[in-house]
Amino acid sequence: MDKNEKLWKAYAKSRDADLKEKLIIEYAPLVKYVAGRLSVHINHRIEYEDLISYGIFGLIDAIDKFDYGKGVKFETYASLRIRGAIIDSMRKMDWIPRTLRQKNKQLEQAYSELEMEHGREPTDEELAQKLNLSLEAARDLIKKSSVITLISFDDYLTQNHEEAFTGIGNTAPETPESTYDKKELQQILAAAIDKLNEREKKVIMLYYFEELTLKEISRIMDVSESRISQIHSKAVLKLQGKLGKYKSILYA
Repeated sequence: MDKNEKLWKAYAKSRDADLKEKLIIEYAPLVKYVAGRLSVHINHRIEYEDLISYGIFGLIDAIDKFDYGKGVKFETYASLRIRGAIIDSMRKMDWIPRTLRQKNKQLEQAYSELEMEHGREPTDEELAQKLNLSLEAARDLIKKSSVITLISFDDYLTQNHEEAFTGIGNTAPETPESTYDKKELQQILAAAIDKLNEREKKVIMLYYFEELTLKEISRIMDVSESRISQIHSKAVLKLQGKLGKYKSILYA
């Protein structure tokens, strides 16, 4: 039995405050890891230390609500709570400028119109011309706009992963309509990811589903971290265009 398992067994029996503090200290690196994954895309609009502070609340909440007897891995459950706490705090701060939200909608509309017009995904050059921007400005907008989708897409995946835990998360009964909508959305999302090129698909899978950092992905794919960030931004923009009526999940 390892140290953490002994801690959890003792805390599950006693709910002792000192043991809880030890658990918080033991899992503090997990908060730093989750905060680090999100901070890469925020461009210092929110301090990294603030993200950690928000995440600590999520960790405490996870410790309070975790049922050790269910056999669920705590790290997996806690990462969802930590990420959720950080995202909730960011939303309350409304940290994304309104102008960026507006430009993001213009970018999405331009992408959709060009895709319909040409029957394929538009190039960066075509997007730039459509938006009356320089190529450099268009690429910068794609990168910045992906932050909006990143947070919402990450939040969507968090919610759906959390629902997979028995007895954890939302226990309200689902209606046949909501069950159908969820299955349809899962199919559309899977199909949209499948239509990405191989590099984009790999980045999305490694980042969102394997939960690697961009730095870790850059090592695996043997390209720079900035290049991975560019691939991620373009992949997210494509997903925006392919989610159809479900794109509202990206602006929740």
